[in-house]
Amino acid sequence: MRPGEEPTNEAFRERRRAREAALQMLYQCEIGRVPPEDAIATHGEIEQSGRLGSAAAEAFASALVLGTVQYAADIDPVIAASASNWRPERMAVVDRLILRMAVYQLQHVTDVPPIVVISEAVELARRFGGDESGRFVNGVLDAIRKKIEQKTDDAR
Repeated sequence: MRPGEEPTNEAFRERRRAREAALQMLYQCEIGRVPPEDAIATHGEIEQSGRLGSAAAEAFASALVLGTVQYAADIDPVIAASASNWRPERMAVVDRLILRMAVYQLQHVTDVPPIVVISEAVELARRFGGDESGRFVNGVLDAIRKKIEQKTDDAR
């Protein structure tokens, strides 16, 4: 999908599946200490090609994994600054991975509006996290979004 292009319902569904797949791959990287390239390849073998709906969705999932892993060291302090009394390494693994992936998108994926990034992250947290994960992820990401918007406004 190109910037400014209106997404279809199918494109939204593909991106949602791509985010779910990216979360699974990030989990494999984190828990199994698997390099991201291997997690992407293994996921593709297990889930079979085409499950995400399109080559664009598969590329989006891969980009999320690679970008999230690449920028994790820069992202974790951003999360820590907005998660009162919670260091990322002490968070539930799934919550931490969802937050990292969402912050990566907020900072580096320009064709997805912040409200969509947060909404999708909250949905992932509700589906794959604990009872309070959705609220926790929403609160942290909303605080991060506000800080990013403030920096943008200050730069103008």
